[in-house]
Amino acid sequence: MTAKSVTPTVAPTPSGAPRKRSATGVAGLDDILNGGFPPNRMYLIKGDPGVGKTTLGLQYLLEGLRRGESGLYITLSETRQELEEVAASHGWDLSGLHVMDLNVIREHSDEEATNTFFHPSEVELNRMTSRIISEMNRVNPARMVFDSLSEMRMLSETPLRYRRQILEMKQTFQGRNTTVLFLDDRTEERHDLHIESIAHGVIHLYRTSPEYGVARRSLNVQKIRGSKYREGNHDFLLHTGGMEVFPRLVAAEHHQPFDREAVASGIRQLDALFGGGLDRGTSNMFMGPPGTGKSTLALKFMLAAAERGEKSLGFILDETLGTLLNRAGQLGMELKPHIDSGMIRFAQVNPAEIVPGELASMIRDAVEKDDIRVLVLDSINGYLNALSQERFLNLQLHEMLTYLNQLGVVTIMVLAQQGLVGAMKTTVDLTYLADTVVLLRFFEELGAVKQAISVIKKRSGNHERTIREIKVGPGGIVVGSPLTRMQGVLTGIPNILSPQTNGNGDGNDHSKPPTIMKHEL
Repeated sequence: MTAKSVTPTVAPTPSGAPRKRSATGVAGLDDILNGGFPPNRMYLIKGDPGVGKTTLGLQYLLEGLRRGESGLYITLSETRQELEEVAASHGWDLSGLHVMDLNVIREHSDEEATNTFFHPSEVELNRMTSRIISEMNRVNPARMVFDSLSEMRMLSETPLRYRRQILEMKQTFQGRNTTVLFLDDRTEERHDLHIESIAHGVIHLYRTSPEYGVARRSLNVQKIRGSKYREGNHDFLLHTGGMEVFPRLVAAEHHQPFDREAVASGIRQLDALFGGGLDRGTSNMFMGPPGTGKSTLALKFMLAAAERGEKSLGFILDETLGTLLNRAGQLGMELKPHIDSGMIRFAQVNPAEIVPGELASMIRDAVEKDDIRVLVLDSINGYLNALSQERFLNLQLHEMLTYLNQLGVVTIMVLAQQGLVGAMKTTVDLTYLADTVVLLRFFEELGAVKQAISVIKKRSGNHERTIREIKVGPGGIVVGSPLTRMQGVLTGIPNILSPQTNGNGDGNDHSKPPTIMKHEL
């Protein structure tokens, strides 16, 4: 069963026919804009220097060339050579674009302005506008990028003249089949709303630098008149090839019918503890101190899925893939044949080099394109620690888990707790996000360190309330019988009950109250 996403439809016109869009060349941004910009309008792209405005502008014009639409790039802030260097860094060829470098015109205007009665800035502004209109008449572009408005703002000198100049340019564009992007680097100290009120749409680009790791870039569509779009902040990356935008995940848009059945691990005692196994369409958390077998349990479910003919994917955020495969081999888990067949996949992720939207996009692609049915996040600690400065990270995780649940995916999150025995601590409480919480513990018995497993909660059905011993070794995973002769196992220092004979020799006589023997360390 392949999960399919619900993609936004192009907004209809009043007559009911789909309204044509001007695609941006950035797939994620087109998704946010419901197909692209409504054509033949003027849009404002705002952002600090270096955030990616020029890259977006060039990508938009090159997409137009690919579609057979002429493009014009007017630059006041960068020279043609600088633009070509930006394009070369992405592997782009600008030979098909019309580039108008107004820096050369301004230098020529400065020489002539010394002999005029009018103010030099006014002469330069009028000359610049005249040359732009002349170039538009010559090229007749379907797409145009103006870089940047800060230069025009300085030439206008006063807010009134600046607004009047923008209105005149807007009137010039009317009647032409041209979609215009104005780039603004927000060098003005105060928030200037003049151009925002005039533009048909406004997109803000943001860049923040955490204390450690890569910079976080995001965009927010402030308005698109008469058109639906996806609101909120959306992460994006700049890399070789241009801008890549990751639309904010909205779980409510994604539903897929699936059979609500238990997914077994292949270990009878473990499945009995889970009440038959982990249910499809649930998020499950394996938590406990390091070394208790959380990752190994997750691998066992991935292996069982492959043996059933289902694909699984594990995101490795803490250890290397080589270490994981070596450990699995020592435990008797033969993963390589299933990796070679594509039934099991691993993605090693550096938490300091990824943004939340990118991880969500990777998960969506895996589920919707590759039909992944079991997904493991190992561990979620590294992801949370690396993105501790991100606001509302818990809400983003909740949205992602809801999305996976609605598509019938079994999600396993590995959460390492602080401490070894006694009271355990976690940096953040995520148990409320999980449908099933599995607790693993170390405990001491007669001078030996052992491990215990229990299911704390399971929203989707019944489960055992017992605590069982679990052994992880060369023979694989072995789950024992319930620890009925102990109390306080989860504290790490249990009390051992005195053995009572019930006639069957099993040491359990429920007709008599047990005698508690304090076990001293």
